[in-house]
Amino acid sequence: MTDPRVLIVGAGPAGIRAAQTLVAAGLRPVVVDEGARAGGQIYRRPPVGFTRPPETLYGPEAPKARALHAVFDRLVAEGRVDHVPQSSVLGFSATGAHVAGPEGAQIVPYDHLILATGATDRLAPLPGWQAPGVYSLGATQIALKAQGVALGQRIVLAGSGPLLTLVACQLLKAGAEVAAVLDTAPLSAQARALPGMLARPVFALRGVAMRARLGRRYHAGVTLHRIEADATGPVALHWSTASGHPMRTDCDMVGMGWHLRAETQLAGLAGAQFDYNEVWAQWLPRTDRKGRLRPGVYLAGDGLRILGADGAEVAGRLAAAACLADMGRPAPDTAADLARLDRLERFAHGIARAFPWPAAMVRALPDATVVCRCEGITAGTLRATVDHGGAEANRVKSLGRIGMGRCQGRFCQLAAAELIAAHGGTSPAQVGRLRDQAPVRPAPAGPLAALHDQG
Repeated sequence: MTDPRVLIVGAGPAGIRAAQTLVAAGLRPVVVDEGARAGGQIYRRPPVGFTRPPETLYGPEAPKARALHAVFDRLVAEGRVDHVPQSSVLGFSATGAHVAGPEGAQIVPYDHLILATGATDRLAPLPGWQAPGVYSLGATQIALKAQGVALGQRIVLAGSGPLLTLVACQLLKAGAEVAAVLDTAPLSAQARALPGMLARPVFALRGVAMRARLGRRYHAGVTLHRIEADATGPVALHWSTASGHPMRTDCDMVGMGWHLRAETQLAGLAGAQFDYNEVWAQWLPRTDRKGRLRPGVYLAGDGLRILGADGAEVAGRLAAAACLADMGRPAPDTAADLARLDRLERFAHGIARAFPWPAAMVRALPDATVVCRCEGITAGTLRATVDHGGAEANRVKSLGRIGMGRCQGRFCQLAAAELIAAHGGTSPAQVGRLRDQAPVRPAPAGPLAALHDQG
């Protein structure tokens, strides 16, 4: 009898640990990843020949990054993992996963599926954010890690969450000029959440130390008003201090982000049910503690729970263990990982409460503010669509095109839900979640036609 075919989507910390666990059990998984080299976003690797060392790229996390990279590279070199890089899973059919990459399109058959798709930036619209030169914090970090490039000469970072502080410190360490770091979370919320964050005291203290390095650049509890821009990009960001004093900070680049948003499109296509999580202010898939969606389909990493890189490693091992158990094969003991998962979740919930999603700011956006950058849909158009068709996400999408663009709602869905809820007198949970549709990534027509011909 042949071994079961296991497909892992994603080669970040969760996907790497899942692959390692399966290989230890005698299986040879296929790992499809959009990156050229394994590591995911947090441990993203630069091109071969890039001279900046891991200590510069990853800071105190460099030993973890080196270890993960070495594990995966060894498994591939030994022929124990089939790695399909620079490739996207676009959807699923009865014959397998539809994959598009540099060599074209293919259907990858599988018996068991582990989705370790990670997370993307969670963005809140701001008047002027559609201008060139306005990036997400993740894009800012990718440019720095992958190419050693700061995307501006005078940079303002705005949003909230650990990534805001981390990216600011990384830019400063690389020699970039960071004019201001504007955090919409008030210091009072951060202080109230401290007990939860002390579930991981080393990380909490590391965050305090990074904050201290920012000095007077850092401002908490701010109100963001608008990005002033000309044809070439940002000119200034207008904001108010926690005490209400109006400010204008000159800049030529703005990076924005409010922590992370779980990447869940493939989970939805795989049959996941979702619950609106009030702590994280987003829809998260419903699984058991080990990430089992159902026998044969498993979720791991930030695409399931926003727990960061360490949590993703734990989740990857748990998903692989659940997969092995469902195959009837010996699985590793998961008691220690489940206990660690509890501690990681306490810390993550503390982070979520310390740096909340700016719901009030989003709900008060002026009508002229672009909400969906792909389609150019404004807050006013969105509100008018609610008046015409009701306060339900998919109804608003079908009538007003919100979420129909290139990102398929990845960057606008959460903000749109806030606006729909506020205007319709309901809650984001009642507004609902946009239905997932394949292909989950933009793809050329030729490969899509080839996939159709294959199955």
